[in-house]
Amino acid sequence: MSGYEARFKVWRGDVAGGGLEDFTVEVNDGEVVLDIIHRLQATQAPDLAVRWNCKAGKCGSCSAEINGRPRLLCMTRMSVFTREETITVTPLRAFPVIRDLVTDVGFNYTKAREVPAFVPPADLGPGEYRMMQEDVDRSQEFRKCIECFLCQDTCHVVRDHEENKPAFAGPRFLMRVAELDMHPLDAAGDTGLDRSRTAQDEHGLGFCNITKCCTEVCPEGIRITDNALIPLKERAVDRKYDPLVWLGAKIGRRSRDTP
Repeated sequence: MSGYEARFKVWRGDVAGGGLEDFTVEVNDGEVVLDIIHRLQATQAPDLAVRWNCKAGKCGSCSAEINGRPRLLCMTRMSVFTREETITVTPLRAFPVIRDLVTDVGFNYTKAREVPAFVPPADLGPGEYRMMQEDVDRSQEFRKCIECFLCQDTCHVVRDHEENKPAFAGPRFLMRVAELDMHPLDAAGDTGLDRSRTAQDEHGLGFCNITKCCTEVCPEGIRITDNALIPLKERAVDRKYDPLVWLGAKIGRRSRDTP
């Protein structure tokens, strides 16, 4: 495909308001949307604000909405659009606009701080941790997260209901709770912390109705719904309503020294 002129609509404005501005801009072979945004900055809109860093799909900085779909600007190739198509680029809708395509994603860092960290086992020292490879593999999928917050943006619980934000952590941080809850070496239970219960009571797991929209927009291909949220929901229900699980919790866990 040779170079051509593409039509863009880019949202310009700040916290006081704004709107879409029309541009016609050159597109060359192999370019991504972030290349076009940079060309706009260089040729037509030098004050256009956009957040980016690595341009390799690994930092999660250049999140925006392209034709209404949450995407990374650096991972969206121009070749997926037709030459006749008008491409609309807008900021993440779920978060307050700072300026142009830059939003305030501080909500996510607040939620990150609300998730209790991994609790190391008291009877094991550094270098003594041992895990089955299948447990490593299961956890490793969740650690691929680049915190682009596209899943947070597309989740309708956050996107369409501002009033839910205080009570709902969102898929990225429920995934973090799920990772810790299934970690075989996490000793949170020994301290009285029940991660699946707090997922329900403190992080709003019940708000999630598993529409899988978070999975669909994840640039790392993490199966957030199937491998994190649904299993976490199952464990939360088991621990709350299954009488055998309830009884086991009351009896307590065997110590590692028990024969």
